[in-house]
Amino acid sequence: MNSDVEIAGDLTAIPHLLPPVPAHPTGISGFVGLARSLAADRDAWAPLVRYDATTRWYHRLRTGPGYELWLLSWLPGQGSGRHDHGPSSGVLTVLEGELTEHARGGARALAAGAQRVFAPGYVHEVVNDGLRPAVSLHAYFPGLTEMPMHAPHCVESRPLLTDSSV
Repeated sequence: MNSDVEIAGDLTAIPHLLPPVPAHPTGISGFVGLARSLAADRDAWAPLVRYDATTRWYHRLRTGPGYELWLLSWLPGQGSGRHDHGPSSGVLTVLEGELTEHARGGARALAAGAQRVFAPGYVHEVVNDGLRPAVSLHAYFPGLTEMPMHAPHCVESRPLLTDSSV
């Protein structure tokens, strides 16, 4: 290389010359992309998965400034219960198997590769209604600090007609 300028030493020791490193993904698309890239890296998450016959298994996979990533396994019949995520937004990504999400709009089957993005206060229930185990990745931002449970969704009941009410 023909140049009159040479830089000596470690360039990483001169932070003002380097582009800023983002504290975490920016915006929903950044978290969706992070979840997709981790989903594609099966060697990074598959050896960590465990199954528990008594309850859903979960493992905090990664934390960063303002976010957390959780790996969950679901045996057939296991579910989350109806809940929200407090002030956290999130991205749910199905890595293996199939899960069913029950929310206000009805039930939605989520096959491997499916992603759901939700805002703070979004109430849903996730269940493995299938016959095979399932694995999912959950990104929360800010990190998950609460998961309030909600009463099961019921159909509005109407009073029964009796002989005395006719």
